[in-house]
Amino acid sequence: MEIETDSFFNYGLAKGIRPDPDYTVDEWADAHRILSSVSSSEPGPWQTSRVPYLREIMRCLSPSHPCERVILMKGAQIGGTECGNNWMGFVIHHTPGPMLIVNPTVEMAKRTSKMRIDPAIDNCPSLRELVKSPRTRDSGNTVLMKEFPGGVLVLTGANSAVGLRSMPVRYLFLDEVDGYPNDAGDEGDPVDLAIQRTATFSNRKIFLASTPTLKNYSRIEKAFLEGDQRYFFVPCPVCGAMQTLKWANIKFESGHPETACYECEKCKSLWQDYQKAEILQKGEWIATAPDRSNGKIVSFHLSSLYSPYGWTSWGDIACDFVKVHKDPARLQVWTNTKLAETWEDQSGESIDPTGLMSRRENYGPRIPMNVVILTCGVDVQDDRLELEIVGWGKDEESWSIDYHVLHGDPSTPQLWDDLDSILQRTYEHERNIAPLSIAATCIDSGGHYTDHVITFCGERLHQRVFAIKGSSSGFGVPIFPARASQNKRLKKPVYVIGVNDAKQTLMQRLRIKEPGPGCWHFPIDRDAEWFTQVTAEVIKTRMVKGRPVREWVPRTEGHPCEALDCRVYAFAALRGLMRNWKFDLNAAFERLQSYPLKNGQIPAGKAVSQTAATPTIRSRVRSKGISL
Repeated sequence: MEIETDSFFNYGLAKGIRPDPDYTVDEWADAHRILSSVSSSEPGPWQTSRVPYLREIMRCLSPSHPCERVILMKGAQIGGTECGNNWMGFVIHHTPGPMLIVNPTVEMAKRTSKMRIDPAIDNCPSLRELVKSPRTRDSGNTVLMKEFPGGVLVLTGANSAVGLRSMPVRYLFLDEVDGYPNDAGDEGDPVDLAIQRTATFSNRKIFLASTPTLKNYSRIEKAFLEGDQRYFFVPCPVCGAMQTLKWANIKFESGHPETACYECEKCKSLWQDYQKAEILQKGEWIATAPDRSNGKIVSFHLSSLYSPYGWTSWGDIACDFVKVHKDPARLQVWTNTKLAETWEDQSGESIDPTGLMSRRENYGPRIPMNVVILTCGVDVQDDRLELEIVGWGKDEESWSIDYHVLHGDPSTPQLWDDLDSILQRTYEHERNIAPLSIAATCIDSGGHYTDHVITFCGERLHQRVFAIKGSSSGFGVPIFPARASQNKRLKKPVYVIGVNDAKQTLMQRLRIKEPGPGCWHFPIDRDAEWFTQVTAEVIKTRMVKGRPVREWVPRTEGHPCEALDCRVYAFAALRGLMRNWKFDLNAAFERLQSYPLKNGQIPAGKAVSQTAATPTIRSRVRSKGISL
């Protein structure tokens, strides 16, 4: 028995002191990784030659590389997350130890586990034999924890302080760090909390990857600038000049973005998308700040312009640009996800309400011809209700149809009866279709009359009248949630909306002067006070626990902003219809165009359709037989 014990001890000791293998993550991936159809558009054996720009990143993640942190500031569709998954597989197979993967939320961590981690393990025989099946009793394999010989993989969300301080780790993968909250349960910055978990390991390795967000606020931009700032240089197929791919060099025929190609910055020759396979193979990473961080932090910048042939093409990126370039809110997303660049936030700059007044239009007595659907936002004050009715067209172009101030006591039935009568109205349209009614309404329940709001809305769920409450979690909250919270006392639904993101989107769109995507239209009779209220708030940044925190504050202390709040709630109502009730705004707009105007005029090039033009919204049955 003593010999057996000594043998076991010696085996464990030998395994523990064995040096890490002189083997790299990319070599392991090429030999072992099998991509699943669940998480990849190209299932089958992993080939680093398909994404040659990832080879150097994976080698920096290998134990043979001396760096401590690897930073990837990336665009979409370039394989960044799979790079991290390859590293995970390598760790389980060859350098076992405690590893932590952090996603923005716990829910996203669960989804990542099911959609990416589990398929990566199941499809790889060398990993499958080390991580037992979750169906095995006491297997140590759960959604958020995978045990394997010599180590454990834990997944958590940046919103969970418990998950971030639960264990010491040697390997840390922080994915989409720009989506993390500023504070994890009042315990501090989640990135700092997670990195503290690695403090006891001298041979730790930390990988941060994310698409960026706002300039001077983005975590991944800050981390990238702390490193040696590597860019991927590729040769021109004609003159051989080495250069990085830049959006300014993408060229396409006017009106035909699908023809996009790349112009060499030196010889001006044009490269076609299919040539990316050749130029990527010959590319190389060059550090532009090699003396920074003493080699401890290596940082990479990679835009979607490098996406391999057959994935996202230059034409795809150009087509997306043409769709969004007039809408700052959508252009920001394009800039972040396609160019991997931060967006310069201008929401903190005041917008001149007088300039907005000069854009007022005379709609006439009917709903404008391009309005598809109506929503309403209601703000509740101690002595009145204020509400705006908004018409929406293609790409969320909007028309303010009406604005009401209903004076009275919100604790009495009369005021709510007055609101109900307005919500029941129908509005004549310029086109020859049935009058439009209000399709959805959001009413703020966060004030002094919460019970009255929730009761009123609960009785009108079938009319899509929703009790809402602004989120207190800062930015990054969906403008309308996928599901409602339940008021514990009244047992009725309340939707927590992302007011900060809604305000940012709307304020950016106020700058759009030309009719089209996102543009605001104002009626000729709207007064100056309304414009002052709509522009009453700006974004300011202040430092909290060493992190910049952005918040909406009044331009002038104490100035009312009910008009802005009403527009935010009407916008949330539209997003609720689009997200939860699958309403397709642009498809409804295309159907609407086939209908003539009331004066009998038929829009040029359009045939009169015999199908109903009234927008259709898929109904959904909730509990207790309520159809929404």
